[in-house]
Amino acid sequence: MLYEYMDLLESIGLDLLFASIFFFIGMAIKDVLKQGNVPPFGRKIVWTVLFLGCAGFITKGLIQISWEGTGLG
Repeated sequence: MLYEYMDLLESIGLDLLFASIFFFIGMAIKDVLKQGNVPPFGRKIVWTVLFLGCAGFITKGLIQISWEGTGLG
């Protein structure tokens, strides 16, 4: 029975792995910005870039799900 759901478990595990990596990257960037006394404008730029990276990953996942649902993928 586990072999039937192997693809689903693999995709969920990979998504959780990427989410945890993004979380740890965010924590590391927060620490570096705090210790480096970065001005507020620079912090906003850094967080915007990080957010756009996460948003791109989420958008890619949603597009992949919608294409697989319609039979394109």
